[in-house]
Amino acid sequence: MKRALTIFKLALLTAVLLLAAVYVGDYCAVRYRIPRSRNFWGTVTTQRYYSVTQKNRSSEFYFDPPRQAVCVHSLFPHFGSPPCWYLNRKKIQRVSL
Repeated sequence: MKRALTIFKLALLTAVLLLAAVYVGDYCAVRYRIPRSRNFWGTVTTQRYYSVTQKNRSSEFYFDPPRQAVCVHSLFPHFGSPPCWYLNRKKIQRVSL
């Protein structure tokens, strides 16, 4: 039992260290522009709409005009911008009120 617990702790520590190394590498690639020829900033057209619940439990929708959202070409969000791969999947954003 002790051996299994030791192996589990070692595997968990390895996974955490590997994830931290990938995040630091991703941050350094964006921060220091590695490679220099790559554009790290992009834009994605997103559509936001608001879902307002009425007293009779029906919903009313209000749509905003499409807007350009700034994103970063990386695995993780950096500098307050979400990754472009995430925004491309979430082009339509619902806000429930």
